[in-house]
Amino acid sequence: MTAPAIAIRTDRRYIRANGRSRRFILARVVAPAARSISGRTPVNLAIVLDRSGSMSGAKLATAKLAVAEAIGHLLPTDRFSVVVYDDKVDVVIESTTATAEARHAAIRRLDEIEARGSTDLAGGWLRGCEQVAANLLSAGVNRCLLLTDGLANVGMTDPSELTAHAAELRARGVSTTTFGVGTDFDEGLLADLADAGGGHFYYISDVAQIRDAITTEVGETLEIVARDVTLDVMARDGIHVESITPHKVAARGGRSTVMLGDLGSEQIVEVVLRLTFPFGTVGHDAGAILTIEDRDGVFGAEAQARLTWDYADTATNDQQARDIEVDRAVARMFAARAMQEAVRLNRNGEYGQAGTLVASTASRIRSYAHRDPELRRLADELAAQSVRFGAPVPDALRKQAYFASSNIARSRTSEGYSVKSAKRV
Repeated sequence: MTAPAIAIRTDRRYIRANGRSRRFILARVVAPAARSISGRTPVNLAIVLDRSGSMSGAKLATAKLAVAEAIGHLLPTDRFSVVVYDDKVDVVIESTTATAEARHAAIRRLDEIEARGSTDLAGGWLRGCEQVAANLLSAGVNRCLLLTDGLANVGMTDPSELTAHAAELRARGVSTTTFGVGTDFDEGLLADLADAGGGHFYYISDVAQIRDAITTEVGETLEIVARDVTLDVMARDGIHVESITPHKVAARGGRSTVMLGDLGSEQIVEVVLRLTFPFGTVGHDAGAILTIEDRDGVFGAEAQARLTWDYADTATNDQQARDIEVDRAVARMFAARAMQEAVRLNRNGEYGQAGTLVASTASRIRSYAHRDPELRRLADELAAQSVRFGAPVPDALRKQAYFASSNIARSRTSEGYSVKSAKRV
């Protein structure tokens, strides 16, 4: 049998009549399996390469080989374009169908690219998005892949402005995935661009990983089975819903929509929500209905689940059992958020604050870990990191910690791979 499309559980089932209780929901979403390769969703990709001076040598050479390999996996039903940039932006291959002739032409043009100049990240990225937007596939996946090894130092450089553009492009149907190479790029900016843009962020610590990162992302894009997936939460008036996982949430009345983006074949995404309940009456209940929806109706009408909480007295609330699986998921999310903030503080030289933040998160998890080995292990790992980040940390280690935490919060492995459901039984 196959796993259900959505499974939900809560940390506790009772809520306080006079206490504005907070309860957590863990929602596990499983995408359906892909159809045959010939029947897969077509893709429309723009691949944008940084060719600034710092990319010279093995970085650019490996990136070009990776792009050529990625293009080779496309079908004539797909589209692609290639853009390169330094302080000047050039469209190497304008958006075209991925015929054998077009792929060979792209590889020849890639061979001619050389590193030079500064980094107009915004200019290159937006030109790539233009190539995608001009030829949107209404029934396909439209995505811009941006690879850089440096900071945006020419043109538009303000992070908030860049992420606002990423969100606007996502709303128009163009998603963004980012790749940061080496130690000189801004991991916070690239992660935020990917989050706002509905794609993924990859940290590439050395040249040898460029090929794997690009191949992984293109491979996942080719496996997408559900586009623009959302988790809709319907709750009675007065129940406040917020996402602890880093997914954008739009609220209107009693409906909150958590945006999960595109999901690949049998991909698993876990969403942790925190609900704050209004005052109530002992013996009454409050509930929420969670529904998975997507642009093409792939999940169907049965992708729905519901939970109910009972208002109870103080003693009943104090004595109730906790769901350890939910506690673990909540702890992972708060640990990931603490580590990402610790990276930012450490980079700014605020070592004491970075260490204290991580240590306090470890203490909080330990306070409800009891004898659970997973929670105790997580608290111990955080305690060790609090010592490390309480002092200067090398750039590469900061970026690796940020990348791993970012992935864990987004239901990916610490190395950046999507998580798939178990085989059918």
